[in-house]
Amino acid sequence: MSANTLPTGQQPSATYEATKDSAFLKACRREAVPHTPVWFMRQAGRSLPEYHKVRAGIPMLESCMRPELVAEITMQPVRRHNVDAAIYFSDIVVPLKAIGIDLDIKPGVGPVIANPIRSRADLAQLRDLTPDDVHYVTEAIGLLTAELGATPLIGFAGAPFTLASYLVEGGPSRNHEHTKALMYGDPELWAELLDRLAEITSTFLKVQIEAGASAVQLFDSWVGALAPADYRRSVMPASQKVFRAVESYGVPRIHFGVGTGELLGLMGEAGADVVGVDWRVPLDEAARRVGPGKALQGNFDPAILFSTQAAVEEKAREVLDAAADLEGHVFNLGHGVPPNTDPDALTRLVEYVHTQTAV
Repeated sequence: MSANTLPTGQQPSATYEATKDSAFLKACRREAVPHTPVWFMRQAGRSLPEYHKVRAGIPMLESCMRPELVAEITMQPVRRHNVDAAIYFSDIVVPLKAIGIDLDIKPGVGPVIANPIRSRADLAQLRDLTPDDVHYVTEAIGLLTAELGATPLIGFAGAPFTLASYLVEGGPSRNHEHTKALMYGDPELWAELLDRLAEITSTFLKVQIEAGASAVQLFDSWVGALAPADYRRSVMPASQKVFRAVESYGVPRIHFGVGTGELLGLMGEAGADVVGVDWRVPLDEAARRVGPGKALQGNFDPAILFSTQAAVEEKAREVLDAAADLEGHVFNLGHGVPPNTDPDALTRLVEYVHTQTAV
């Protein structure tokens, strides 16, 4: 994952060159690091008072389309916590909104789709995404990379299965009844739906990389609802398509899901360079399941952030010990930062990991 390993004719971006020696990118490439790098999923957002201040009165989707606001929110945790990477502030449904899907993000609920996709005729809602549809992303990343300098920016997108689950269910779902009914009952329609979403997702990630993202993460938040055989047959081909689409850029590709202990090997097989692990599987066991040739990311239980500092440090030490023999490790939570987290707990955790692992 360096200039020497890129496919013929593909050159690393100037931003990647500026960030390639960062601890985060070195860990993703499974190289020696000066310390274990740390970043947190949902580090930019609800846990920070400065976030609530700048977003006051602005709906979520609108905030994702204001480049200067996106840049400010993305930078807030970098300034406050001294994390080793920024994560682009957005939402996984932004590309769906950009192609005209009638949806909204309702506070306390999540994405709500006005016209769920349940039939072949409903697929007409999914047109191709173009860079012009998300021009604000390119502008925001330009602002960010100028300020971040040698600190990498992580771009991201929702994986085809997770996007499909929202589109088919019409919103968040506990049991994914409609999603599984379509997947099992009309596998041809399901495959076409995921293929179209793979195209949209691939374009969205390419836009971010070409604008200056130094790595990308594919969030398959709900794929843990599936058995391994169903994942391999009905989901993995679309995820593979996304990872192949951005392979030639040479930036690290991270794959993350929740409750995916039984899927870790398959998620790595789908094409990621780094596999995210939630808190349910120790990292040394996760490495055995994923197999060689991959870095791991994770896997501190975010609920422990609400305990004492001694307990936080004890559990962080357990994560670091389990990661001691990994080929590469990026310290992260096993899911996103809870909105009512004390920001100082995150700052202290970053400092602890950096101090404990400094070479």
